[in-house]
Amino acid sequence: MANAVLASVDGRIGPPAEATISILDEGLLRGDGAFEVIKLYGGHPFRLAAHVDRLGRSAAAIELEFERTALEAEIEALLESGEAPEGCLRLVVTRGGRRVLTLEELPPFAESVAVALVELSPSEILSGVKSLSYAANMQATRIAARRGAGEAVYVRPDGIVLEAPTSTIFWAREGALRTPSIEAGILASITRDRLVRELDVAEGEYPLEDLMAAEEAFLASTVREVQPVSAIDGTELPAVAGPLTEGALAAFKSVLDRELASPPSTSSKG
Repeated sequence: MANAVLASVDGRIGPPAEATISILDEGLLRGDGAFEVIKLYGGHPFRLAAHVDRLGRSAAAIELEFERTALEAEIEALLESGEAPEGCLRLVVTRGGRRVLTLEELPPFAESVAVALVELSPSEILSGVKSLSYAANMQATRIAARRGAGEAVYVRPDGIVLEAPTSTIFWAREGALRTPSIEAGILASITRDRLVRELDVAEGEYPLEDLMAAEEAFLASTVREVQPVSAIDGTELPAVAGPLTEGALAAFKSVLDRELASPPSTSSKG
């Protein structure tokens, strides 16, 4: 779990332990809200505009209004208020109208991770929305842990592979990368988007049998970046951090080098 070191609630900056919202806020009572997590590199948020844009889409999908201009000013103020950790920036908007920001330290991820398969029926209403209703995602990770794995991978009842609770999955078959399409019912991951643009990746609705026959695989997300998969449901993969995974790691590093060379901005035109 990340460790919050500084917080902002509607522009009021202070220690996380002193940050408060009403216990009647439906963001707390019902998980009714939206959020984003942005990785920080040298204190600079990676693809900040894309994350704020997606926060806006998530909020619009659940008919939740928030003041983007105020949020952008609060992001800037929080980042400039102290030395940002080599961690992440979390943005939360709640049904009660609160804008909650936290700067967080991240624990290191393992060099590779075993995954366990968990059946899931995606919600058509919340498909593609990063809502605060994350209990199912966290329970899936706990189910995976009980089965000796570090993370879960969702599979639809009809056997189609989806994603992990907080990341996208890629895998290789016959030397070619594959990943589930957005239309399969997964989140439009920003890290996924960059990797698909940089690499030769086939997107589609793939059956579980295809994933189980993978030669190598990896998870990709804002905080994980690119993390090799070592085993799927107890079956060890032929290669851990194989050539296509190494290529994805190199491609992501190249994206970071290019995009962090420009000043960060919350403007979608930046």
